[in-house]
Amino acid sequence: MQAEIKRFLHEEQALGEILSARVNRYGVRPPIGKRATPLPIPDDVDYDLWLGPAQDEPIYRDKLQYDWHWDWNTGSGEMGNWGVHVLDDLRNNIFQDAVALPKRILGGGGRVVWNDAGQTPNVHFVYFDTGTIPVVIGLANITAGPGTKSGPRHPGPSSGYMAYCEGGRFEGQRGRAAAFDKDGKKIKEFRGNTGSGVHQQNFIDAMRQRDASILNSDVEVGHFSTGWCNLANIAQRAGSAFTEEATQRIEDASGLWQSLVGDMEQLLAAHGIDIESDPIQLSPLLELDVQNEQFVGANAERANRFAHAGSRRHLQ
Repeated sequence: MQAEIKRFLHEEQALGEILSARVNRYGVRPPIGKRATPLPIPDDVDYDLWLGPAQDEPIYRDKLQYDWHWDWNTGSGEMGNWGVHVLDDLRNNIFQDAVALPKRILGGGGRVVWNDAGQTPNVHFVYFDTGTIPVVIGLANITAGPGTKSGPRHPGPSSGYMAYCEGGRFEGQRGRAAAFDKDGKKIKEFRGNTGSGVHQQNFIDAMRQRDASILNSDVEVGHFSTGWCNLANIAQRAGSAFTEEATQRIEDASGLWQSLVGDMEQLLAAHGIDIESDPIQLSPLLELDVQNEQFVGANAERANRFAHAGSRRHLQ
């Protein structure tokens, strides 16, 4: 399916020039609890092996497994959990893996509504300046409002991406995609599989044959797709109080960034939260030296401290 999509968008240019892109990950996740005393580690868990390079810190959530995603010590939040899948699809199909990392990034968000032990954002919004096609990503793990069980409304797929083009738009998600003309009429559908089991088997086959050439994708592709997620997390963590003025730091002719911020403002307001209040943070506009994978210029030190925040627990 990926090859068919790239042929349609880039070789045939069936929708004309790609002007901008939006990535979504909207899916409700309940609170993970908040204990008064540290969580006991089960006797059948090799906790040192489980931690790997992470710090040995007390855990105050209700479960050891899975919810480690929402702890900065061991996880990278929803951006690193689901965001990497949709951003990888975007990089592959829209940029054909030609854009390793964005040149500039602006991002914000915070953990709201759930009074739990989680640390990572459950509301997250980011602008990526790639030097060519501007990209935004919106992520939300809270409901549309108090008393509701469903997530907030949003354009396009809940877990996927949209390319806005001269002649219409393209919507992609796991296992399927569709193209629409400027009037919103569906003009083409794409069908594939979820990739479950296929890529794992390909990796195993390459290992057994000691032949990297048969891999569906080089490991570097995964490194860069993960890098977009890490940058998004760094932007939020390096942020300070959100202000409307700060959102004007970028020139986005597509209007996608302002639209996304407006969506998040409405979502937070539905829960009685002012976007310009704690704990919502917004980063300065951060510039990246893509070649060296370092932040440079104003506010570089502020962001680079998170870029080098990896634990040295087993290296000391």
